[in-house]
Amino acid sequence: MGRDRERAERYVELADRVLAVARAVKARDYGDPQVVRLNATEISVMRFIDQHPGCGPSAVATAVGLQRSNLSKALRALEAKGMVAREVDATDNRHAALRPTPRAAENLARLQRSWIGLLGAAGDTVSDADLETAVQVLRTLDDALAARLA
Repeated sequence: MGRDRERAERYVELADRVLAVARAVKARDYGDPQVVRLNATEISVMRFIDQHPGCGPSAVATAVGLQRSNLSKALRALEAKGMVAREVDATDNRHAALRPTPRAAENLARLQRSWIGLLGAAGDTVSDADLETAVQVLRTLDDALAARLA
């Protein structure tokens, strides 16, 4: 088997396992009745706003690969759920600045505690070095994929 084929098979397994872990994590998150439920689009939008507070809708749309109409719908839903606040941009009052709300911060903290409990219990056999390597690989892939959308 050639190196390219072996590498392709590793990517397939990586994607499959990431999806399997993601399903397990998501199932656990919603076991907490106080977690605000978000759909996949809302999660992507919220993640970007959490990482870039004060960003504008155009930046969000570009980063997550959404049409403006779909982004508008997601933002309205997030505002209705109390997760996003839309403010006037301090540098240009014609534009909006998007910020996560205290409710969003509380929701994220609740999710993170759930993730730590789930993955910490399941990952007792994972060394600190392997955990760091896994995080670095996923961070590199996430950054490279995000750069392709920009």
